[in-house]
This record gives sequence, structure tokens and C-alpha cells, in this order.
Amino acid sequence: MFTGLVEARGRVISLTRKGEQASLVLEIPFASELALGDSVATNGCCLTVASLDEHVGFDLLAQTLKVTSLGDLEEGSIVNLERALAVGDRLGGHFVQGHVDDTGKIVDLSPDGQDYRLEVSLPKSIHALCIDKGSLCIDGISLTIAELTKDSAVFWITPHTLKATHLGKAKVGQTVNLEADLLAKYVKKLLSTR
Repeated sequence: MFTGLVEARGRVISLTRKGEQASLVLEIPFASELALGDSVATNGCCLTVASLDEHVGFDLLAQTLKVTSLGDLEEGSIVNLERALAVGDRLGGHFVQGHVDDTGKIVDLSPDGQDYRLEVSLPKSIHALCIDKGSLCIDGISLTIAELTKDSAVFWITPHTLKATHLGKAKVGQTVNLEADLLAKYVKKLLSTR
């Protein structure tokens, strides 16, 4: 379980394809505090530490590559990182599992005064789980939906969030991982069984 509050940014050392799977190696600022088997949300995708040496290695399953944007990473790419929530930690974002539901694309990322306007396209499956002022996790960042259009969501990004996450280097057209609010998914499931 995560909060969607990005703890640090990491850098991709390598992404090596192994048939339908892959191996991802990252430079992580808190690597010395990790152990084999620990969970680290990487651009919102919960990954398990598979190797620890100079850098941190993760095994990416075929399903992970299919439903996330992690397969698009290249050497030098910057990623958002968050360690799993520890019992007793503050929950400042929202409940995030690190289980990516789908992907969208950045439609707009432009300055507006001191803030930034971020618009992300939403597939219908995600749009149905979103409400104005609700939460949506974009590449591991817990964000509040400022406006819900017919096929996208608009967010206002503070200068701190832009600097503390990979959004400072994000580009229009870039694919991002989306995780809908956990409570919305449960409500949809309950209502569909009636």
C-alpha cells in the first residue's frame, strides 16, 4: 500500500528485454535502506526488489509491460519512487495499491501563473471511476481532479510537485500510468452485482 506522495526520483540505468519479460535497473537515492523483496512504487507500479548491488534491480512481468508505461523507459529516464507505507505513517495522499489499471497520455502540461495545468487523457474504464475533486494516481502521484472533461482529467500542479516528481521533464504525448481510486473500484463492483 502506498500514499501517492512521491518520496524521491530515480534514474533508469537499464531496461533489458528478456523475451516477453524485462529486467529494470534503477539508481535509487534510498537504495541502502532497501532489502530483497521490498516493494517500491515506480511511476505508480508496485515492483519487488529482485537484486541489490550498486543499483536496484526489478523483474518486470509480461503483464506489467502490457498494462503500464514501464516498457517505454530508456537509460537515463527519470522515474517517481515511493516505498511502501509503514504502519503508523501519515497518509497524506490517498490509498494507492501500485496496481496500474490502465494508461493515458499527457494532453497538456503548461504554466499558468506560478502553477501548471496538467491534462491527461482517460480511457473509458478509468473515466467511469472518476469524479470532480476525486483522487487519481498518475505515475504514482496522488492528484486531485480539478476538472473532469468527457475524455480527460485536468489537474493543477504546484511548483513543489513539478520539482519533486518527474513532471518537470514530462512531455505532451507521453504515456502515463493510471490507478483509479480504490474506493471507486469497490463501489463499481458492488453496484454491478445488484
